[in-house]
Amino acid sequence: MAAKIFKMTVAGKAELEAELEHLETVGRNDIAEKLKVARSYGDLSENSEYDEAKSEQAKIEARINELKYQLDHAVIIDSTDKDAVSMGSKVTVVRLKDKAKLVYEIVGFSQSNPAEGRISDESPVGMALIGKKKGDKVIVEAPIGEIEFEIKKIER
Repeated sequence: MAAKIFKMTVAGKAELEAELEHLETVGRNDIAEKLKVARSYGDLSENSEYDEAKSEQAKIEARINELKYQLDHAVIIDSTDKDAVSMGSKVTVVRLKDKAKLVYEIVGFSQSNPAEGRISDESPVGMALIGKKKGDKVIVEAPIGEIEFEIKKIER
């Protein structure tokens, strides 16, 4: 089975690298200290602090492994057409139904956070916007039905 490819921007890759560095240094050191303190309480079989620290250690190690995998399989996407929406673009759109103005940053799946306006290029809105230019109208097939947007501004 082929490895999954993680499309991302240069800035997105740098964010993941910074998170990995933080977890491998500060995160591991913090958890090592918590384990040391928990062990000092004696009997580990009934030591909830030790169990909690071991659980936190497992979560940190899982996240480290996940980040390493993503970075090992990262592909940097950089569009040559600066006038069209691509990964890394910050796009201002107006929803035509209610004239709501929205700003989206198009990022790779692993970097997406819709609550912060960072949407994946694989999301319905992201896929509809990719390749479009200022003034274009797009229709997005969403779970709530069709949504029509007009692109007002594209920034890098």
